[in-house]
Amino acid sequence: MPELSRRSALTAAAVLATSAGALSAAIPASAAGHHDSPGTFDEVYKGRRIQGRPATGSGHHGQHGAGYAVFVDGVELHVMRNADGSWISVVSHYDPVATPRAAARAAVDELQGAPLLPFPAN
Repeated sequence: MPELSRRSALTAAAVLATSAGALSAAIPASAAGHHDSPGTFDEVYKGRRIQGRPATGSGHHGQHGAGYAVFVDGVELHVMRNADGSWISVVSHYDPVATPRAAARAAVDELQGAPLLPFPAN
């Protein structure tokens, strides 16, 4: 096996450094900092009041919602944060979005005026 020369070692190091830089630039900001909890929101979207805030206490939210609670017209919308930092809800489970606010808006869109029914907790 040929010996590793200084030139090939430096070339390999440069290639690795360039690859690492390109990889970090390709990772979306939402996925890179996904451990930070989103802020609160309270708005009317298409005639429905949607709210979101960091949740306190334990239970279902501490496991799947990363400690975050979302409500549509006062009824809790169960949300879950994926490993890549995206969010899904029980209403739009197969359409991941970037934020809990976007999950609430997607749920309102999907409900098409129907009321959100309470989701039974286990």
